Amino acid sequence: MLKDFAISIVRTLRERGHKAYLVGGCVRDLLLGREPADYDVATDAVPDEVMRIFPETYAVGAQFGVVLVPWPESDVASSVSTENSGCRDVTGYVSPKANVVEVATFRSDIGYSDGRHPDEVRFSKDPREDVERRDFTINGLLLDPVTNEVLDFVGGRKDLEAGLIRTIGDAMRRFAEDKLRMLRAVRFAARFDYVTETATLQAIQKLASQINQVSQERVLNELSKMLTEGHARQAFLLLDETGLLHEVLPEIEAMKGVEQPPQFHPEGDVFVHTLLLLDKLPHPCPLTLAWGALLHDVGKPATFRVAPDRIRFDGHVDVGVKIAEEICRRLRFSNDDTDQILVLIDNHMRFAHVQQMNESTFKRFVRMPRFDEHLQLHRMDCQSSHGDLSSYNFTREKIASTPPAAMRPSPLISGDDLIDAGYPPSPLFKKILSAVEDGQLEGRLRSREEAMAFVGSEFPNVG
Repeated sequence: MLKDFAISIVRTLRERGHKAYLVGGCVRDLLLGREPADYDVATDAVPDEVMRIFPETYAVGAQFGVVLVPWPESDVASSVSTENSGCRDVTGYVSPKANVVEVATFRSDIGYSDGRHPDEVRFSKDPREDVERRDFTINGLLLDPVTNEVLDFVGGRKDLEAGLIRTIGDAMRRFAEDKLRMLRAVRFAARFDYVTETATLQAIQKLASQINQVSQERVLNELSKMLTEGHARQAFLLLDETGLLHEVLPEIEAMKGVEQPPQFHPEGDVFVHTLLLLDKLPHPCPLTLAWGALLHDVGKPATFRVAPDRIRFDGHVDVGVKIAEEICRRLRFSNDDTDQILVLIDNHMRFAHVQQMNESTFKRFVRMPRFDEHLQLHRMDCQSSHGDLSSYNFTREKIASTPPAAMRPSPLISGDDLIDAGYPPSPLFKKILSAVEDGQLEGRLRSREEAMAFVGSEFPNVG
């Protein structure tokens, strides 16, 4: 186990005459009875000493006193990056920290002129000094894994018991050092269902506009964790309360107060509906499903109108796809994730017509890649509004009752067959083969002979 390996590192460092403790989130999670995702060690040994004691190490941040020690049962040498020492991120990428222990030298940080990195790092022999530079009290605990003694210099245990998110020291100073800490405060408060201490909350509200100094990639990672860790609704309510939502996702803030037709959306406005949907996200949740859920109605504020019969959002899907594409580009999503999120938004209203689809249209629809995400989004969308699951149940039952060979049959003909029949290669081939597949999916064409006869009838070769 990685925990045992982390403890062995602490023991080894102590055998060499150094102080060493487990520190940070792993201590917090152990005290809460949770399984830590990763383990960190804090020590008075400087990086060069750590690397001499553990030859198979990776100095990903030696200037900040950080060295990665790989778990012997893992092979991370080829994947270690000086840019990423985090655990498994929300996209599914397994970064080095998933298989290593981060060993950091006790230090104090001097100045943060760029709002992220300390201008100067001074190594220390005092664990208290190291803890006092960290973000929140619940993350500032040290654990002696040999004696199980907890070193608490900042009141972290008391705040864990009280369910409180509080910065270590002055809140304005902590957030000025690294603006991302404001998003982390929201995420921790939502994840643990904790209250944000008054001074900490007020500091976030005062400094919220400065979150734009943080790189979009870091913002994306925090937002994605909020969406996928199981408490997305609470996280977005806190983002709104702190003013951070206005800064990082104004398109979601714009949903507030946008009324919907009560016959379809008795729950309330677009923001309320979206939050209800977020509350139904599975845990763990695929990144693309989470963002597809958040953005599925992002086009509604811009298309709202009151028609003679009811409130309408004409073209909100197309508008939503464009807005979502802008958001994905702004936040630096990967191309693959962007494509899937946009496809989810683009198709989420098609379920309304699923029972009227002909066989070929239905089969092509449910054959879309990762269709399970489309189905989950539709179910949550219904459950967060009118509650009618008839289209959802119809789709599931029809998929279950359709043999795989009927859903994805082998092609009856190919482009070579068309060439053999005298058709010159052209873009028309795609249209012909698609029409043949439609007939096959609908049960009208069952053999190569029937398919070629259909082609000759519908697409006569006039060349």
